[in-house]
Amino acid sequence: MARIAVIADAHFHDIEGDYDFPGIVVNGRRLTVRTFADTVRSTRVYNESFAALPAALDRIVAMGIRHVVLLGDYTDDGQRGTVASLVRLLAAYRDRHGLRFHATPGNHDVFGPLGKHHDTRYVNAEGGTTLVTSDAEKAAEDPGRPVVTEKMYCDGVPMGIRALGDFGYFRRPDDLHFETPFGTSDAPPEREHDLHSADGGTVRRLMDASYLVEPEDGLWLLMIDANVFEPRNGRRDITRKKAFFGSSDAGWNALLRVKPYLPAWIADVAARAERDGKTLLAFSHYPVLDPFEDETDSERALFGETIVAKRTPCPIVAETLAAGGLSLHFSGHLHVEARTRHSADGRSLVNIAVPSLVAFPAGFVVVETGDGAPSVETVSLAETPLDADLLALYRTEQARTGLAPDPALAARNYGDFLHRHMRALVVQRFLPREWPAEMAELARGMTLAGLSRLMAGGTSPAGLDIAPLEAIPLLDLVVDWYCLRQSPAAAPSYIAPDRFACYRSLAEHFGDFTPAAEDGPRRFFAIFLGVLGRSLERASREAGRSA
Repeated sequence: MARIAVIADAHFHDIEGDYDFPGIVVNGRRLTVRTFADTVRSTRVYNESFAALPAALDRIVAMGIRHVVLLGDYTDDGQRGTVASLVRLLAAYRDRHGLRFHATPGNHDVFGPLGKHHDTRYVNAEGGTTLVTSDAEKAAEDPGRPVVTEKMYCDGVPMGIRALGDFGYFRRPDDLHFETPFGTSDAPPEREHDLHSADGGTVRRLMDASYLVEPEDGLWLLMIDANVFEPRNGRRDITRKKAFFGSSDAGWNALLRVKPYLPAWIADVAARAERDGKTLLAFSHYPVLDPFEDETDSERALFGETIVAKRTPCPIVAETLAAGGLSLHFSGHLHVEARTRHSADGRSLVNIAVPSLVAFPAGFVVVETGDGAPSVETVSLAETPLDADLLALYRTEQARTGLAPDPALAARNYGDFLHRHMRALVVQRFLPREWPAEMAELARGMTLAGLSRLMAGGTSPAGLDIAPLEAIPLLDLVVDWYCLRQSPAAAPSYIAPDRFACYRSLAEHFGDFTPAAEDGPRRFFAIFLGVLGRSLERASREAGRSA
């Protein structure tokens, strides 16, 4: 039996690190931090990552687990200064507690062959922000007093991979087996592949950081580098970011086209694992199945070509991998907690979407192997205490800008903070960026009773008791739906049972309603309530699984 902890999307930022910037001093701590305004518009919290990763590692140590998979996006944005801090942190847990790390890269960790410039605005001593960047040209355009430092540069491959070389990617003396898609050598030059532009006119060579390792007898960890840096058409300077398409929206959809050797290698590994009685666990940063199970493409109908829509894997991805014999895959990237299954022709593939450490609901998963299928459980970080100095900074920032304190600043713990952050995220990002303006305005100002009357054509709907709905803002339902979407297992504990029942009644009453195509609001919310109903069903299934 073996147990493996899987951490996805830690996005570690060292708020006490050295970025050649004086930062701001709080209670004797010199901090390099982002504003709370940045946080409420982001799908992840920034500064809290500094405490979240050690909190997860402490839990892993306490559970007696030795092997830890880092499932990509282990750094904030691949900055050299951040990578150096992460390496020190991981080395400390390796040396003190015997943890053994197995890393695979995400889109925030490396970029292309030579890397890219990176910049961030950090809070300065005057209460404003200062641009800290690796790009001297960008700094020259900034009217303030920018800081230029190589510590903000994001390295490419293999340099950015070598930086984490003690924590995966390369052979270690006690490995029972190690291989890459290209053989048994771990040398970067022997792990390169050709990257072709769409027009075929440009070809670049790049290391693929995928590897298979057997750290314990019978346990095979298949670490897949699913980053795809496809060259753009035309001859371009490869020292520039625009020479390549990034990996953020590419994922497995692009991998099948750009790295065709990987599915063949994965199928060969799966066949050998079955033949030799090995337990095979596969990991990559990107999902191979839609973690939202949106088989009807409802979200695209509601919100258009959003970031999530662009990053959803096509069915051919799961079909290819399942046909090759892969049965269990772990992913990150979308900051969601979910389990999705694909079954066809007697084969089944399950994708475990591992929650991020820096987004609701915050946690990691533990895989236990033994007789039979591996078991997977989620370990929550909800009870982790908040950093009082950061909360004080946020309150000062909001007071300075004349804003009322955000409810997240009164959170009792990290889980509560992230749950309240979801509301700010919906208001500050999702509604203005993704929702049609008319629908967003209705979501902000209508109650559930008002929505019921809208769906019923302006009258009270027959067979639905709307009295309990009069006091529930539609915005509350929208926020709760986003939470359910992000974690059907964790979200229900943050929703009062009577509200959950109201949501279910609405979804059952109107989820199958099909108004005329020209009836914009009613048509939009009919689709939305259908999606809500499916989210509630997923939550019920998760509750049944954990019971």
